[in-house]
Amino acid sequence: MARTRTRLPAMARAFAAFVALVALSGLAIQFAVSLEKAGSVAGALWSMLRFFTIISNALVVLIFAAIALGHAWASRPVRLGGITLTMALVGIVYATLLRNTEHLTGAAQLANILLHYVIPPLVALYWLACAPRGRLTLRNPPRWAALPLAYFAYALVRAAQDGRYPYPFIDVSRLGWPQVLGNAAAIAAAFLLAGYALVWLDRRLAR
Repeated sequence: MARTRTRLPAMARAFAAFVALVALSGLAIQFAVSLEKAGSVAGALWSMLRFFTIISNALVVLIFAAIALGHAWASRPVRLGGITLTMALVGIVYATLLRNTEHLTGAAQLANILLHYVIPPLVALYWLACAPRGRLTLRNPPRWAALPLAYFAYALVRAAQDGRYPYPFIDVSRLGWPQVLGNAAAIAAAFLLAGYALVWLDRRLAR
């Protein structure tokens, strides 16, 4: 069965293509940096997929490329709301908790800027300018929270195998389980509150 296509304005599709291209560029630059360190394609990909930033930006490429190609599933309000909220989490957590934890230069710094500082506001701007209005519900935020919660479990399982934690605030070996679970609960609560705020804003803009 053929996938349903939607008639989006040409400007909306062009904007989506631009967002996908910028995210893809950031991932490609980061891949080149990781490849130099890992020495193999498989090793570079495995290293990159440790991070929520990489997974989220890969979803941006997938969703916004599909929007640019006119696929209806990608431009559904619940999907656009979810990726907007996810990228907001990426940008805010990095700016508040991770910005001063590493010193990057050259290509690594460029990739970091694109993935953490450029893509989150671009996605938010697309949502504000192009997303359909008034179709989000209070049932959406818990569904959107499934991705970061699944990532949290995945990151801990990976770290249990090799001892490498992707982010310092989930480092069980250094902080202990009570602190890590408390950090995760705080981020999850903030994510849900932001989700409900997004639903409220969607309804306000629909008026």
